[in-house]
This record gives sequence, C-alpha cells and structure tokens, in this order.
Amino acid sequence: MNIIEKISSFFGKFMAVIVLAVTVLALFVPSSCLWIQTSWINWLLMIVMFGMGLTLKLSDFAVVFSRPRDVLIGCVAQFTIMPLLAFALGKIFNLPAELLAGVVLVGTCPGGTSSNVITYLSKGDVPLSVGMTSINTLLAPVLTPAITYLLLKTTVQVNMMAMFLSIVKVVIVPIALGFIINKFFGKFTQKITGLLPCVSVIAICLIVACVVSHNAEKILTTGAIIFVVVILHNLLGYACGFGLGKILRLSPAKTKALSVEIGMQNSGLATSLAKSAFAALPMATVPGAIFSVWHNISGAILANIYNRWDEKREPLEGAEGGPQD
Repeated sequence: MNIIEKISSFFGKFMAVIVLAVTVLALFVPSSCLWIQTSWINWLLMIVMFGMGLTLKLSDFAVVFSRPRDVLIGCVAQFTIMPLLAFALGKIFNLPAELLAGVVLVGTCPGGTSSNVITYLSKGDVPLSVGMTSINTLLAPVLTPAITYLLLKTTVQVNMMAMFLSIVKVVIVPIALGFIINKFFGKFTQKITGLLPCVSVIAICLIVACVVSHNAEKILTTGAIIFVVVILHNLLGYACGFGLGKILRLSPAKTKALSVEIGMQNSGLATSLAKSAFAALPMATVPGAIFSVWHNISGAILANIYNRWDEKREPLEGAEGGPQD
C-alpha cells in the first residue's frame, strides 16, 4: 500500500473522529477557526462535488435503467420521508423559525456522498446507492426549493430562485465538470482518485469548523434541543428506510442501501443553501453543521450494526439453502 492509499485509508477510517474533534475545537475555542471565511463554504462544497463527479462513469447510471423500480423507491422516499420528519420534529419540539428552516432544509436536500461510503462499509448495494444519490442530486435543483417552500411558506420567506441557482452552481456544475473530465481523461483521474477521500474530509471539516466557530455562542445558548432534533431526524431516517425495505421485501443489501441513503443527507449543501435562501436567518446554518458531524458518527455505527446483522443472518441462510432476494 503506497503513501496515498495509507493516507486515504486513514481519513476514511477515522472521518467521524476527525470531524467530531474539529467540531469540539470550533465550538469551545471558536477563535481557532474564525480564519475560515463563510464565503469559502460554497467553494469547499464545490470541491467535494467535483470529486464526486470525477468518480462517476456512465455505468454508474446503468442501475437507473436496469432497476428503475429500486431507484424510484429511493427517490420518492428521500424527498418525502426526510422533509416530513424534519417538519414534524421541528413542530413537536417547537423550534424557533430559523432553526426550523435549517432542519427542514437538511430534510429536503438529497443524500450525500457519505451515504455511498457507509453503504459500502455496510456491505450494502453500492451501485443502487450511487444511482439513488446521483438521481436525487440531479432532481435537487427543482425538488429541494419546491418542498422547502411548501413546508415553510407560512413560517419564513423562502427564496426559491436563489436556492435553485445555488444548487446548480454548487452541485450540478462541479459534478458535470468532474464527470466530463473523467470521461475524457480517465487514466489521469484514476491516478488521483485515491486522494479524493482526504480532500473531501478536509473540505467537510473546514465547512463544519467555519459554521460552528462563527455561530458558537448561538449554538451553546440554543441548548441541547437542536442536537436532539438532528439526532432523531437522522436515526428515524435510517429506521424508516430499513422498515420500507422490509415492507417491500427488498434484499438485505438493497434494504441497507435504502436505509443509509434516506438517513444520510447532504448536510454540507444544506449549510450552503441556508446562507443563500435564508440570508436573514443566520442560525439556519446550524442544523446542517450539526448534522454533518452526527451522521458521520451514526453512519459508522450503523455500518457495524449491519455487518453484525449479516453475521447473524448467514448461519440461518446456510441452514435454509441460501439467501433469498
């Protein structure tokens, strides 16, 4: 294993710990991270999305045509379960308008690239995960602003056009550019893809550090309630995805991919969009930052749980003559 692979493996393995450490530093010693400008957030997210584009190939979209039912289930679930859970939790816990806006925005965003990594670690259906993430991301410029507006129009003013343009600029354009470069310069991109996990983790850490440090005082005065809502939102997303997979009698691998895809959001995008869509609500960026930290921790734990589920299931399948789809 060369040095790049070792570094990449380290960042991938300890991503949750690294993000958590950065969050604690930014929260309790905010001055250490105030050098990170809020204007950098979009550029950092664009770097992450560009990296995602560099890993995509036409074959990654084949699952959309070979298994349209599975992808459709994931898309519909993504843009219904998480937004409704976010809105319901915000109302149940009586969140102030700006925190409610941030939580709902997390819910209406598509799944993030982290879901593909956690699905892989969970021994889930990775092609399905990549397919769902890709399609959900392409649908996001329309669905994210529309659903956010429908849920929040009586609570806060939602700038749908600003949100649409922001998603196109920050997500669609970098992914498309990365995809095109990978298409025509595949040999080159193969040499640098080993560095992408490191770059992504660093970018995510900088985004989290920026948002947390610039809002440290507000986060601490908000109390534990926003942490409770964010954690419940994520865990209920996992549970709903798993339950839906079982109800529809999907295979264990597909069920795990669906569960992870629904539960893990592109919280970096939510943080970025909060700045453009809710410029007058600075606290709207906080839920996305907290979600960025928590879902990496919970995702790593979930991967271990799903692997243990496999270990318990295998002896039974062997006794019954093999696994059933």
